Amino acid sequence: MTTFDQFLQRHPSYANTGALDAMRAAEYARLDAQGHIYLDYTGAGLHAASQVMEHARQLGEFVQGNPHSASPSSVASTRRVEQTRAAVLDYFNATGEYTAIFTQNASTALKLVGESFPFTSQGRFLLSADNHNSVNGIREFALAKGATINYAPLTRPDLRIAIAALDTLLAQAGPAQENLFAFPAQSNFSGVKHPLSLIESAQAKGWKVLLDAAAFVPTNRLDLRVVSPDFVVISFYKMFGYPTGVGCLLVRNEILERLRRPWFGGGTVNFATVQGRMHVLSKGEAGFEDGTLNYLSIPAVEIGLRHLQQLGIEIIQTRINSLTNWLITQLLALKHHNGKPLVRIYGPANMQMRGGTVTMNCYDPNGHLIDYRRIEEMAGVANISLRTGCFCNPGAGESAEDLNEADMRAGLSELGTEVNLPRFLQVMQSRSGKSAGAIRVSLGLVSNFADVEKFAEFIAQFRDQTTLKIGAASFDIESCRVVRDGS
Repeated sequence: MTTFDQFLQRHPSYANTGALDAMRAAEYARLDAQGHIYLDYTGAGLHAASQVMEHARQLGEFVQGNPHSASPSSVASTRRVEQTRAAVLDYFNATGEYTAIFTQNASTALKLVGESFPFTSQGRFLLSADNHNSVNGIREFALAKGATINYAPLTRPDLRIAIAALDTLLAQAGPAQENLFAFPAQSNFSGVKHPLSLIESAQAKGWKVLLDAAAFVPTNRLDLRVVSPDFVVISFYKMFGYPTGVGCLLVRNEILERLRRPWFGGGTVNFATVQGRMHVLSKGEAGFEDGTLNYLSIPAVEIGLRHLQQLGIEIIQTRINSLTNWLITQLLALKHHNGKPLVRIYGPANMQMRGGTVTMNCYDPNGHLIDYRRIEEMAGVANISLRTGCFCNPGAGESAEDLNEADMRAGLSELGTEVNLPRFLQVMQSRSGKSAGAIRVSLGLVSNFADVEKFAEFIAQFRDQTTLKIGAASFDIESCRVVRDGS
């Protein structure tokens, strides 16, 4: 019986996802043609060949100009942008309740919330410790307006939001004030799916809620009639790979009018005067879409949404759950000759409320951390695309390694303005043996069993290897085998 047969015995539902194999062969043939093991879907989704061809056909068919005009080319661009906007709202079941604001990316969407939210010195900004840095950055806007900043801690080792501590923080909101709570639907660090029920419970206590859905929606259904956060942030290239340079902020209509922009520019005003030194901001999404929209790329979003709908988000989820479960089991089973584990996984070691992102570090038989940068280098030689570092999510990483405020301040004090993640890692290892980064693999819509099997075999090659040997090792591409220099 092959390893794949054993896998199917444990995960029989995987057999119902064969349409994804056919799609991979037809639309993503470049992966297997190049022998590429792509395991960075949380970093960026992959586009289908037909998405690009369909978009190229449209670009060759239509004459499109800058939308800020009434010319035929401008009208054509406006029509296609608004058609895509309607498709986005329909996909998330948000039509009539939300406004879709196109942005350059998810980070720009988050910046819009930060600069426009009516923070006050009596209000609060509450974040989960698990958040992307573009969410953490909103605290600078809140601090500038005197708001109180708090972080809800995570549990260890699962890295879930500590609900009791969160409830205590949520209860501190003044009901007459503007308070904002932000958390990710799915962690880009650990793959944890935080409960969407937090949205309603926070709103009931007087909070507006910002949901970072960038890592969630590529493989999960988000129905905004079922849950209704006040702000939702989306990254389209993480959903279906193409186009890049287009993100989206979904805002509940009742909240949109309460936002106050500190700036205006081309396209955001109905009227502006130099002599009169005043302006009238455009209503709705137009007041937030700075400058000229990426009107040539935005229509490709609708093509990508149709592609996901054709595949079926439920089939994608079934496949990823099966593959992730198998991969976690294989990694945790890897032991050195002395019985010590090779791999430490950050976050849940099962599939309960987690997605297809698996973050880990490797340790030698003596319990010493194997430098993840060296593993990334060797993975690259083996044509495996993964990611290492802190993944722009320092809070989850600090929680995973139990790095406290004293650790962070000691590292910053020692390094000063020369601080960066690699140097900070060296300081933490010398001080306490803790890591300040990790290895992340993430699965997506056309991942298959061969991808995860190859990665498991790659990691298995580090069994019984000491950090000294690995540091002096080269990598055999053909056999996916670590060899010492000169052997």
